[in-house]
Amino acid sequence: MLIFPAIDLRDGRVVRLVEGDYDRMTVYGNDPLAAAKAYRAAGAEYLHVVDLDAALIGAQKNLAVIQKLAAESGLKLEVGGGVRDEASARRYLDAGVSRVILGSAAIEKPQLMEDLARQYPGQVAAGVDAKNGFVAIHGWKTVTDIAAFDFAESLPGRGIDTVIYTDISRDGKLQGPNVAAYERLSTIKGLNIVASGGVSSPDDVAALAKLDLYAAIIGKALYDGRITLEAALKAAK
Repeated sequence: MLIFPAIDLRDGRVVRLVEGDYDRMTVYGNDPLAAAKAYRAAGAEYLHVVDLDAALIGAQKNLAVIQKLAAESGLKLEVGGGVRDEASARRYLDAGVSRVILGSAAIEKPQLMEDLARQYPGQVAAGVDAKNGFVAIHGWKTVTDIAAFDFAESLPGRGIDTVIYTDISRDGKLQGPNVAAYERLSTIKGLNIVASGGVSSPDDVAALAKLDLYAAIIGKALYDGRITLEAALKAAK
């Protein structure tokens, strides 16, 4: 299982939110590239990046930062936040990003997701954010009536081979991932599952690795020193 350290960007800074709440934001640094290079030095190959400004207002304010991360960090980037049309997806990909993530747009514009998947095979993922089993959109503020598992199960038939699945109730709380949800998701054929939310110890990583998931994202636990990247990479094996 791969480990994706996470960098969330707001106004060019490295931050973390709790349950997606912009009013519960902690700033961890002003140099995203330095953070990314530290992850590379510790053994990371991939980086999960969320442009929180783009997710909130649509404008890709951190595009230059992301371009620098792609060019100079030595890591492969997957980026989400504000991908709402082909132009915004293309800007990220042209900046050197390996994979773009559609969140709210995957739900509200399924045809866009399918068109992008055909145009950029292997470079488009869906972000499924689940609250009480249902998909939440618009920065997790709106909970739809779409069952999260059912939507994830539909993705391979739509040309999507990777899903970043976040249990909102676990995000930023350092309380462990929803292993039962990922166990169920792991049964979906043709879909790479990326676990996100609550991963905070080597035991958490090992539990997910046993499910033969594609990857796990670790954010707050790294910044708070609950787990080192080296320990996470070792547990993932």
